[in-house]
Amino acid sequence: MMTVLFAASMLFTSCYSYTSVVGEGAQGNEKTTKWNHYVIFGLAPVGVSDSKQMADGAENYTVHTRQSFVNGLVSSLTFGLYAPSTTTVTK
Repeated sequence: MMTVLFAASMLFTSCYSYTSVVGEGAQGNEKTTKWNHYVIFGLAPVGVSDSKQMADGAENYTVHTRQSFVNGLVSSLTFGLYAPSTTTVTK
């Protein structure tokens, strides 16, 4: 029973996370965060943030896209019909 609970808790940590470095990467701590909107288990994008626009003309920045706990909770409550993710751009 403990093994099943441990395995289930690992599934709730995060579905995915990836980071992209543009130019030299973030030079400061200024962050901009937006949600990306997908439907049907993330297969069809409805509204996806533009990281270049979020960087506001900066040449060096870092883009971190992930499914946070809140995103996963919302996705599970809608049975995957709405599956958001979060993008953070650090300049």
